Amino acid sequence: MIRFIATDLDGTLLNSERRLPEEIFPLIGKLKELGVLFAPASGRQYANLRKLFAPVANDVVFICENGALIKYRGKTLHCHPIRDIYLKNALDEIRALPHLYPMLCGADYAYIENTEMPFFQYAMLSYTNCKKVPSLDDVIGMEDICKIAVYDEIAAAENCIKVLPQRLPNLRTILSGFDWCDISAPGANKGEAIRFIRKAFGLEKEECVAFGDHMNDFEMLGECGYAYVPENAYPPLKKLIGRTISSNENKGVIQKIKEIIKELESET
Repeated sequence: MIRFIATDLDGTLLNSERRLPEEIFPLIGKLKELGVLFAPASGRQYANLRKLFAPVANDVVFICENGALIKYRGKTLHCHPIRDIYLKNALDEIRALPHLYPMLCGADYAYIENTEMPFFQYAMLSYTNCKKVPSLDDVIGMEDICKIAVYDEIAAAENCIKVLPQRLPNLRTILSGFDWCDISAPGANKGEAIRFIRKAFGLEKEECVAFGDHMNDFEMLGECGYAYVPENAYPPLKKLIGRTISSNENKGVIQKIKEIIKELESET
């Protein structure tokens, strides 16, 4: 029986305009009645996710910053930050490459040092608590840094992902979107978050469902007994997972959740 559902947001649950389907709130309520825990699982920060899911904020577990931070009912259950000793070198390596714009994503705030468009607009859209600082170097040591988000004005798959992993061997660099890649501690990912949640809430792998559209969702999909990718997903991920649902524009996740609810109701 399904007891847990996790879904990525951008490119998966949200449409191309980054809007959340309104149907999700009553569906989360119904899942709660059926004993199913719901988790938004995103590279976004906690403040942004809590605002997005405000009507049901106390009923869901938030997987934030690509799994480096887990929050539940306002409390931090898990945090896996980047060690401070690696942050300065990482920033220097990113800055040394053209067309890249780094953002430090802390447990409470995101920090940027550039205001070039469209980077600045995207940063402010996805990060509710976002501060412009003279230099990101000044942020190191102020709070736990869950990840470094890197905006690539060319295309992440064609540019930064080909060079940053070699330059940052002590960190994990992964594609997170068409023009974004994320850098985190080696073991910090959505799959690690799922394993933590399974242990904390007494869940079996076969009781878990996950949805995702890009490579930063790969570990999460592998940690759940039922894994789905939307038709619009990154082609290499679609090939790896194989099980597809309708696109985010066609509300594939919503459709599948409704099917799961129907199945659960028939079993009770």
